[in-house]
Amino acid sequence: MKIRISILTFLFVSSISMAGCQDLKRSKMIRANQALPVKIQKKMKALDMPKNSPILIRLFKEESMLEVWKQKRDGKYGLIAEYNICKWSGKLGPKYVEGDRQAPEGFYTVSPAQMNPYSNYYLAFDIGFPNAYDRAHGRTGRHLMVHGSCSSSGCYSMTDKSIAQIYAFGRDSFLGRHPEFQVHAFPFRMTAHNIIRYRKDPNYPFWAMLKEGYDIFETTRILPKIDVCYGRYVFNGSGGPCSPS
Repeated sequence: MKIRISILTFLFVSSISMAGCQDLKRSKMIRANQALPVKIQKKMKALDMPKNSPILIRLFKEESMLEVWKQKRDGKYGLIAEYNICKWSGKLGPKYVEGDRQAPEGFYTVSPAQMNPYSNYYLAFDIGFPNAYDRAHGRTGRHLMVHGSCSSSGCYSMTDKSIAQIYAFGRDSFLGRHPEFQVHAFPFRMTAHNIIRYRKDPNYPFWAMLKEGYDIFETTRILPKIDVCYGRYVFNGSGGPCSPS
């Protein structure tokens, strides 16, 4: 009799636990499926941006700013939203090794597999570090995210309200059958004035290279094709021979 009671108790507790897990999972999926605010939807319509058109995310450390750009029907991108970065980890400069608590800089891509609706940080997506450039230079690290909860250890963290909208932009782009979106992470806005300010910084050669990609987008409002050749980022290359090193 005692054994039977124990078994029934175990099954009852297990069923409650499973129900709790299912409720938590449903709750997190509700987060991931939030619609963009009506105000943003109206702005998209006014700017001739289809709901499921591709996006670009740009991050600026010094300004603590995240931008979302979205493609218009004419093929060019327009700025649709800006969010304050709640916290970013480390200092100006790229990430080198796992554990240095440094937020990455460079050009990254995010696919649907990198989106995490079940994150412990409200919602999150992995930016794709290390990319081909990082690997070519022996840089290490993993799980470098843009996420909610306003806390950071090598990541870019946002308020939960902000990440819900940023996540929705990415989700809607994927629903338009676009396989990925780009994330451009910069130390600061790569203006001529700012790059001169940091001309004596050890990271200057790296930042000057990032500025090439920044300038292309600033001028054209079209995403550059980004590759890595001989240990360098190259933009809108002709597709000729290239051996990363």
